[in-house]
Amino acid sequence: MSQESLSPLDRLQRPLRELRVSVTDRCNFRCTYCMPEEVYGESYRFAPRSEILRFEEITRIAAIAVERLGVRKLRLTGGEPLTRRELPGLVAMLASLRGLEDLTLTTNGSLLADQAQALRDAGLRRITISLDALDTPTFLRLSGGRGSVAGVLAGIEAAHEAGLLPLKINCVVQRGVNEHAVEALAAHFRGSGAIVRFIEFMDVGTVNRWSPADVVSADEIRALIERSAPLEPLAGTHPGEVAERYRYRDGSGEVGIIASVTRAFCADCNRARLSADGRLLTCLFAEHGTDLRGPLRAGASDAELAALIADTWRAREDRYSELRAERLTTPSSKRRLQMFQVGG
Repeated sequence: MSQESLSPLDRLQRPLRELRVSVTDRCNFRCTYCMPEEVYGESYRFAPRSEILRFEEITRIAAIAVERLGVRKLRLTGGEPLTRRELPGLVAMLASLRGLEDLTLTTNGSLLADQAQALRDAGLRRITISLDALDTPTFLRLSGGRGSVAGVLAGIEAAHEAGLLPLKINCVVQRGVNEHAVEALAAHFRGSGAIVRFIEFMDVGTVNRWSPADVVSADEIRALIERSAPLEPLAGTHPGEVAERYRYRDGSGEVGIIASVTRAFCADCNRARLSADGRLLTCLFAEHGTDLRGPLRAGASDAELAALIADTWRAREDRYSELRAERLTTPSSKRRLQMFQVGG
């Protein structure tokens, strides 16, 4: 039986192919679109250690997803995953899973310079780094005053030297905040082998004060890049790919644009998310999740956990972004989980 035949299908006939694993709900940044300082200040209480999945628990769930349910890709997220102690140990455990095709990680890059080689040695294959601007004032405005451009760039260089390739750089673009940074970011990494991906500002969670007026559209983003260098479209590489791919016409590299607001891609979404406290989430815009930690710690068998995951996926009918336009006319949910809880 092929691995593909193992995967359950949801109500819209989408297979389960990717699991994004949040290893912590904590972060050393306070990005305005995720964990704004005014909400998540020094007095905010994150989940206690006892509620966070242990490495062995994460690995067991991941093994079930990969070996029994056809998941082919694992992505480690947070919060900021590099704040989790001994993370290379988890990477080594996951890298050994039979049938896994891709193991990657998303980070803000601030702690990466000291950990890139250890992560690569443990089996991490590639990495995505968030960087929303190259100029310090804009960077600090978005990071909540935490970190530095130089620190992130040092992390990017360390990842490149360690062979965590291809490198991807994610930039969330907000009108009136950092659309001026698009052209500079594209130019900085052009010809470097890194792929910058520009992301339309999304209404994840309930605290980032999102408004449709703040969205810089994919078409606008492309026009900003093309001020310096013409682009031409590239074909996608696999089903469920979120980024629209473009290459520079002179052959100097590639960029991506994630049009999650203006050109929603729910129809091909094949991603589930495991929160740091053990909930299985079927959408980035989830309001709740299926508890896996409870059954796992109560002694559920692998078969029982596999059935719970599969049943949750089969019941899935999420297509939030496709329905966003009509939802904008109704009051937004106050229960929707925040980005750092869902895992990005």
